[in-house]
Order: sequence, then structure tokens, then C-alpha cells
Amino acid sequence: MSAPVEDRRPRDVGALGRGHRAAHVVEHPTHPGVPRATERDGSPWPPYSPCGPDCLPPGARPARLRAARRTVALLAVIAAAVATLPLVALFGRRATDRAMRRTSRAALRAAGVELRVTGGERFADDGGVLVVANHLSWIDVLALGAVQPVRMIAKREVGDWPVVGRIAARSGALFVDRAGLRSLPAVVDDTADALRAGSAVGVFPEGTTWCGSAAGPFRRAPFQAAVDAGVPVRPVTLELRLADGRPTTAASFVGDETLADSLRRVLALDGLVCELTLHPLLRPGPGEDRRVLAARARRVVTGAALRRAASVETEPAAA
Repeated sequence: MSAPVEDRRPRDVGALGRGHRAAHVVEHPTHPGVPRATERDGSPWPPYSPCGPDCLPPGARPARLRAARRTVALLAVIAAAVATLPLVALFGRRATDRAMRRTSRAALRAAGVELRVTGGERFADDGGVLVVANHLSWIDVLALGAVQPVRMIAKREVGDWPVVGRIAARSGALFVDRAGLRSLPAVVDDTADALRAGSAVGVFPEGTTWCGSAAGPFRRAPFQAAVDAGVPVRPVTLELRLADGRPTTAASFVGDETLADSLRRVLALDGLVCELTLHPLLRPGPGEDRRVLAARARRVVTGAALRRAASVETEPAAA
């Protein structure tokens, strides 16, 4: 007999304290257990997340003017990037990297997202590094790129997206087919080559987005590339919060919703903070393989988020 499934709808906590409802604020949504890969419908290879619409807070009154203003600003940033990046590329990799970093920061500002970074100013000062982070939203890619240009490992479909695909390709993204294993060895080899060449390569080892109140297992293949290339791993914890510090899932990009749906919700929010915590570099110890390295990285990345959530939970409610 199967265990009962826990209700995973977010519980809202407003500025008036516990028991009052406030849109966009989430306290501790829970999730049903993640089934084993062999127990899921279809192939066990594609990434899996139990997060969906129930993880999102109830919608607030539409802020159409704010959303429209930010939409215009974001489109202006994208148009400028599409027009200028091919020209900037003529001046070499360093010029392209600077332009990509400025573009990422400008896109976050245009979308109303404040970026806060602790633990360092760059992922690595010299040489290649594998940057691994939890995955919450499309905001994550911009946030990582705003710290230091990274070559993201992305699903193959991203390369076909209008505009975004062109920018991703320009940044040197490494595309992978998530539906099968056939292309995986080649992607690992390409990633290792990029790391040996001194690039910062970014990956979300969960393989798909989670809402932030829970985290998924880390896939090990990207860590094999770090082992093969002999480079360190930089664990990064991403958190999305309101301006007053309370966690929110309103900016999460989960389930079957479209990018447009998530964009509309984010652009209407009254202040959003994306916090990046850069943890100390991890290097494989003697005899450690990708399995051990992935487990170490996951403990660091998810442990920081859980400790932060616990500290918020123990704070007294606002009067």
C-alpha cells in the first residue's frame, strides 16, 4: 500500500504575520516523494521534478503598468545584444565576455531583479572551472552570467528558441539531448575540452527546475568532465526572495508553464532579489570519482539553502 501523498501547496505568510495571506510569499511548501527512475512512466533518463502549479503562490492584482514598462526595457536590452554582440565578437573573447556580462546585468535590472552576490566576485580567477548550481528559473542563467561569463550546458531545444538561442550560441553554450544517452559521452568530452581551455562552464545538475523549497538529485555526468580535465568545481546556491528577505516561488519556472507565463509573473512583481552564494572551490580528493564529487557539491549547494530557510522560519513574525 502506497504512502499518503502530502499536500504540497504553498502556505502564504504576509506582512501582517502568520495566518494572513499575501501573494508571492511562500513559507514551506512540501513535495511528494520523488519516485525512483525505474518507477516513472516512460524513459528513466529525462530529468524529473515534482514541482508544478501548486508550488506557485496565488496571483496578485496584475501590475500592468509595471510589467509593460519592464517589458519594454527588457526588449531593448535583448535588441541591443542581438545587434552588438556579432560586432563585439570581432574584438576577441575578452570583449565578448565583457559584453555578455553587461548584457546579463542589464537584463536583470530591466526585469526588476536585484542581484546580490556573496562569497567572491568571480567563479575562478584563473583557469577552467565547473560552476554547478541549483535550478529555479530562467533568471538563474542571467545571474550566473552577470558574475562571470559562463558556457552553459543547455538542453538542445534552447538552441532553437528565437533570439535566446542565438545569444546562447554566441556565449558558447554546449547543447545536450536530454531525451537520450547517445550524445552524452560527446557532451562530456566537449565540456572537458572547454574546461581544459580555461573556460568557466555552467551546469544545473538537477537537469530541470525546482521551486526552491526542495531540491533534486545531482546528475553525475558533468562532474566527470571536471575529473577528466583536472579542474575544480565551484558550487553556487541560488535563492529568490522578496525585497524584505522572505523566500518566494513566484519567480520559479516550473511544471508545464511557458517562458512567457513566467516572464509575465516576474515582470509584475514588486521587487525581487536573486541571491548567489559562491562556495569554496571543490577539488576531487584521492580516489574520488564523479559520484563522490557530485554528492559533495549537492550537500554544499542545497545545505546552504536549507540553513537559510530554517533561519527565516525561526524569525519572529512581523507585527
